[in-house]
Amino acid sequence: MTTHHHDDQDRTTDDHQDLPLTDTTATSGGGCCGHTPQAEDLADADSDDVTECLVMAGTPVIKSHAEAEGLFRDYQDQRYWFCCAACGPLFDADPDRYANAA
Repeated sequence: MTTHHHDDQDRTTDDHQDLPLTDTTATSGGGCCGHTPQAEDLADADSDDVTECLVMAGTPVIKSHAEAEGLFRDYQDQRYWFCCAACGPLFDADPDRYANAA
C-alpha cells in the first residue's frame, strides 16, 4: 500500500479550483479574496450597476468598480464582472463553465 501525502508547500493548484460555483464562504469576507463591496457602496449603487461574480457565486460586484479595476472579461459578446483579480484567470481557464452558469 502506498501512502500519498501533500504538504501545503507542495500544493500547486489554486485554492479556487475545487470550489463549487455556489461556495461563498471559502475565505473571510464572503468572497474568494475577501473582496466585496462595502455595504454603503452597494446601497448607493444603481441596481443596474450591481451583479454577481460568476466564479464566486453570491459575491456582489459593482460593475463600474470592477471595470475601473479591470476585473471583467468579454466572452461570446457578453461581459462578465469579477469580485477580485483571482477570478479572471479562473474564468479564462474554463469560460464555458462560468458563462453557462449565468
